[in-house]
Amino acid sequence: MSISPRLLEIRSCIVQDYEPLVDYGQWRVAGICSSEHNRADRVDSVERHNETDEVFLLLAGRAFLIIGEGDVNVDAFHAVAMEPLTVYNVKRGVWHSCVLDPDSVVLVVENRDTSRANSDYLELPPELCQQLPAICRQID
Repeated sequence: MSISPRLLEIRSCIVQDYEPLVDYGQWRVAGICSSEHNRADRVDSVERHNETDEVFLLLAGRAFLIIGEGDVNVDAFHAVAMEPLTVYNVKRGVWHSCVLDPDSVVLVVENRDTSRANSDYLELPPELCQQLPAICRQID
């Protein structure tokens, strides 16, 4: 027996990099899987959303949130090892990036209109990019 998509929408969280899974009203649920640009040895920038918080939930594997303190520039960075099935709410205006190991899956909940138009992006200093894999290994 098949259930009509009018009643139930079913989507896999296994995606290519980042992909919206469900958009409804003001919110969006998306999936992030490990990819070439969110590995610890490839992350080279952070972002901040100026109009909304963003929620992360590790479903599988190992992932880290890179959190930056500061307004225009980042004065200090923190790496947080995500625990499975724990909600991490990155507050509006906070610099961040999500770093994933291979075979990792993170669920994201955000405002539906979160985009480059209402977010800022900041390139990380080259020395931090080089240190990021070791930083992530140390906090595991």
